[in-house]
Amino acid sequence: MQRAQRNSLRLLQWMMAASLALPIGLFTVAAAISYTSTNDTADREIERTVDVAHEHALKVFETIDRSLAELNEVVRGLPDDIIRDREPTLHRRLKRLTDSLPQLKSAWIFDANGKALVNSLVSPPPDLSFADRDYFYAHVDQSIGRFIGTALTPRPPYQGARFFGVSRRRDSDDGRFIGVIQASVLPEYFESFYARIGTDPGSFFAMGRTDGAMLAHFPRLDHELRLDPTGPVGQKIATQPVHGLITVAWPSDGIERRIAYRRVAEYPIYVSAGLETSAIRARWLATIGQHLVFGIPATALLFLLLALALRRTQHLQAEAAKRREAEEALKHSQRLEALGQLTGGVAHDFNNLLTVIRASVDLLNRPQLTEERRQRYITAIADSVARAAKLTSQLLAFARRQTLKPEVFDAGARVQSLHDMLATLLGPAIEIVMQLPAEPCLVNADASQFETALINMATNARDAMQGQGRIVFKVEATTTVPDALVQLSASPDHGFVRVTVSDTGVGIPAARLGRIFEPFFTTKQVGRGTGLGLSQVFGFARQSGGEVTVSSEVGHGSTFSLYLPRVPPGLLPQRQAPSTAPAVAGSGMSVLVVEDNIELANFAADGLTELGYSITLVDNATDALAELVVDADRFDVVFSDVVMPGMTGLELAQAIRERGIGVPVVLTTGYSQALAQEGTGGSDLVQKPYSIEELSRVLHRAARIRRVRDGAAE
Repeated sequence: MQRAQRNSLRLLQWMMAASLALPIGLFTVAAAISYTSTNDTADREIERTVDVAHEHALKVFETIDRSLAELNEVVRGLPDDIIRDREPTLHRRLKRLTDSLPQLKSAWIFDANGKALVNSLVSPPPDLSFADRDYFYAHVDQSIGRFIGTALTPRPPYQGARFFGVSRRRDSDDGRFIGVIQASVLPEYFESFYARIGTDPGSFFAMGRTDGAMLAHFPRLDHELRLDPTGPVGQKIATQPVHGLITVAWPSDGIERRIAYRRVAEYPIYVSAGLETSAIRARWLATIGQHLVFGIPATALLFLLLALALRRTQHLQAEAAKRREAEEALKHSQRLEALGQLTGGVAHDFNNLLTVIRASVDLLNRPQLTEERRQRYITAIADSVARAAKLTSQLLAFARRQTLKPEVFDAGARVQSLHDMLATLLGPAIEIVMQLPAEPCLVNADASQFETALINMATNARDAMQGQGRIVFKVEATTTVPDALVQLSASPDHGFVRVTVSDTGVGIPAARLGRIFEPFFTTKQVGRGTGLGLSQVFGFARQSGGEVTVSSEVGHGSTFSLYLPRVPPGLLPQRQAPSTAPAVAGSGMSVLVVEDNIELANFAADGLTELGYSITLVDNATDALAELVVDADRFDVVFSDVVMPGMTGLELAQAIRERGIGVPVVLTTGYSQALAQEGTGGSDLVQKPYSIEELSRVLHRAARIRRVRDGAAE
């Protein structure tokens, strides 16, 4: 019995020992295999990455070579005097070249003394000599073909990022040296490319000349680096000068890396890519950690792993719950923000209408008012009330869902009627352009769904432009239709009406064009779109016997075209366009009024004119700034709206201060997000709706402060 017990104990001991030895042995073998596999995988990744960097650098330098060759052909055989005579034309050509190639900072044509005959930066170029630059003096004594210089700092008055030159010699017909053609290449162009492809931890890229001078480096360096050809890196490259894979401590920071290098064709350039060996080891350790978690077959450890898994699961569930709460909070915040933007835009439009009404009432109360002017002010009040009611009804129609109710309407007139609604929805940073036909374009469709389709396309365009840009709405009659529409139904007798919505947004990749009308398909972030907007446009078009198409180019915007069958032309009620009174010239204090709402501008001008002001009206901040630059002394004060397309009133006030123009600025607005965040910047503010009396007091105060300040300065 005791012997059996001892044997049992011994067997248990052997089993306990084996339970430790066997997992350790298996772990050791697995670790060795994993270490080799991890290093092999890293080497393959590094080789693929350096191939990408090599192809990129080769295409860049080949493009620069072709550009220099074309420039050389342009000026071949031309004396310097003729080149100087043609300098404006050549400057524009060089500028177009550098604008089309993001890797180029500038392009130059030098004479034999190192002075610039033409460059892409300024016209004419300053009288400076660049004969001491390596890209110039390398060609003086001999013809060496293409030359790639070291990284240089721009010479005053030129400024900007560092560059390195790629240059070619200019020879006369008899082979004499007559100058240099040079392109300034941006190292940061290569570094930005490396940053995009080097997303793995510990990624490394470098590009340098064969003599060891570094041209680009990622991560970037704050100082210039030159590799010693006789140093450890240079000696290893010398053994395999075309391409290779080495492990070295990089001289710039002393970090050990696994690096692949490759020479760029016939160019004296090497590109290299790699990973820190610590990052490769981290991958291996992560794999070994997985072996440790799942490889130990002991009951106690299994229990511990289950407990850890439970704890981990609870932790993940807690994190998931927090993420869901954060996502819901984000969605709620986005809904509130969208509602706030719409509410702010509506408030701005209503304040404009109320200001017209308030100004009309003030003017009606003045004595000795002619009947014609009294009637005009009364009509303006009625028109403003009608516009406010129309805006309210459009907002209600926007929120209503209903089945199709076809009716005959003029598509151009309906698009025009949506202008105010779209301006509110899209925001003041988006310029709305409407190109409408002179003759009616009648369609038989659901007007509410038509408006909803336009709003969906406009909202999609706004999101593609990130809330800032230009949207063009165009209505036209056409007999040309897309192939899909020809296959679906016969063309109507009167053709189609085409409504296009074009934006200046980021564009849609070609791979996604086929799916954008699918329900719930969206490329927007979570909480920023359901994917139903464009599907509604598609369904409405098909249900109305029409079609919707899209054309897009990445980086250049998109154009959506809605086709609806055109019905025979008929008579439509003619709407009387509201009349606006022109600004009346007067005497006294001179005020430059900047207001994009022509009705509001005219009423402000009328009221101020009756008070003895001399008024100059402009409808945008750019024209106002031009008036001030020409002759600022003829104005005592500038009165500007804040929210306008293009340059805002705040930006106008800042531009006036930056140019040293001493004319005070009085701002007015009903709502402005920028004003709420940044303040008035020191300018007086008149809130809409305002009275003429209140406005006159603020204008007088601003002008009086200026006179006191100018008197003190004298």
